[in-house]
Amino acid sequence: MTDKFVYDASVRWSDMDAYGHVNNARFLTLYEEARVAMFFVGAREHGLGTFEEGIVIARHEIDYLRPVDYGEAVRIEMWISELRAASFTVAYELFDDGALASRAKSKCVPYNLANGHPRRLTPEEREFLQPYLAA
Repeated sequence: MTDKFVYDASVRWSDMDAYGHVNNARFLTLYEEARVAMFFVGAREHGLGTFEEGIVIARHEIDYLRPVDYGEAVRIEMWISELRAASFTVAYELFDDGALASRAKSKCVPYNLANGHPRRLTPEEREFLQPYLAA
């Protein structure tokens, strides 16, 4: 069974569009908050700080399944759908009031910001990601 990282994201008034729903572009912000919680806060609690040194997004893919209104926090469940030597893909499901509202994927690339180039995952990073890897 794959572990999932779960994050509750607050929906802000500024996230709303003219129709009173969360704007499509703001879904990326909600997913970003969850990803930061996993790779900065969660990894740091695991004793790993190297993700904070640089991760870039190579690709986003989002499916919008139903509108999300302003109100309670949304729950985002995340796992790793693909793990490669120099990249990994984060899969997400966003739930609003218990109902699945969106699915997404982000291809993440570890990046050496100081040298300006992608890098390979370290053994410690792979160990952190492994429990979240979908079978």
